[in-house]
Amino acid sequence: MGSAEDVVVANKKVLLKHFIPSGAPKETDMELVTTGTIRLRVPEGSTALILKNLYLSCDPYMRSRMTKHEDGSYVDDFVPGEPIAGFGVGKVVDSSHPGFKIGDYAWGMTGWEEYSLITDPKLLFKIHHTEVPLSYYTGILGMPGLTAYAGFYDICSPKEGERVFISAASGAVGQLVGQFAKQLGCYVVGSAGSDEKVNLLKTKFGFDEAFNYKKEPDLTKTLKRYFPDGIDIYFENVGGSMLEAVLYNMRLKGRIAACGMISQYNLEIPEGVRNLFLIIGKRIRMEGFLVFDHYGSYLEFEEKVVQLIKEEKIKYVEDIVEGLENAPVALVGLFEGRNVGKQLVAVAHE
Repeated sequence: MGSAEDVVVANKKVLLKHFIPSGAPKETDMELVTTGTIRLRVPEGSTALILKNLYLSCDPYMRSRMTKHEDGSYVDDFVPGEPIAGFGVGKVVDSSHPGFKIGDYAWGMTGWEEYSLITDPKLLFKIHHTEVPLSYYTGILGMPGLTAYAGFYDICSPKEGERVFISAASGAVGQLVGQFAKQLGCYVVGSAGSDEKVNLLKTKFGFDEAFNYKKEPDLTKTLKRYFPDGIDIYFENVGGSMLEAVLYNMRLKGRIAACGMISQYNLEIPEGVRNLFLIIGKRIRMEGFLVFDHYGSYLEFEEKVVQLIKEEKIKYVEDIVEGLENAPVALVGLFEGRNVGKQLVAVAHE
């Protein structure tokens, strides 16, 4: 299944220059290299494919991969001097894999470069619905969407009428969790880091209430104000002082889905949570999860959410930066709260 042309083309890349022990990533920690090339033909005898990358996703978990973990991590560290890796959407330009043909679109783990040789296509999903924007497969129909879906329905075991709190609620995952909860008939409150994002939660995504955590001096009292009878479900994206405040406000037999803890990623010494004993007295179930554990549910998820999009029953906001050369500034902005909605980079347009 070789390509019609066997040519060598230019291939710009964004490399990680060095590991970052602590602190927020900076643009200078990454390097754009414009001198690379790639042969648009898969190696003989392989089951590989070559992707022309169209969209690249900026996600908080990528910060962890920029630090060297002597004791290992749930996801491999980046390799200094090599292209950054992350979720993306691409078009197949050559393939010797039986599951993909030239012209197919796919999403999954790829490189921060114009073209990527994918030697392990089991990390890719074929895109079945090109009638919706392909960029959606970096978010609502990709890893963040499946994270929201599996985390809310499988981990939280929600019931109609329950009280749901979501931190970092305007991000790629949080905006979807809130809408899933509203569709189930829950009372939903979200926190975000700007008045603009708070307004978005209430006017576009249909949250019952939302607040700017940066304007709240006492998060425990804030949550008591919004949840006078307590919280049944907390979708955890932040950690630290927010988690501590939530535990004081959880109801008996509440559930916490631990999806991420962005407040801790840049700290050399993570913050402590001083009231974990409340998990015992309140019989709270707190469970961490990884989206990889739920890949078996992807096709079911994709069909359901595509239908919701077509019926305009779900809203979604993207923050798109144009050009691979601007990928570092987009990723850095994620940790400064500059993005509104799902942060992604458009490398090329179809």
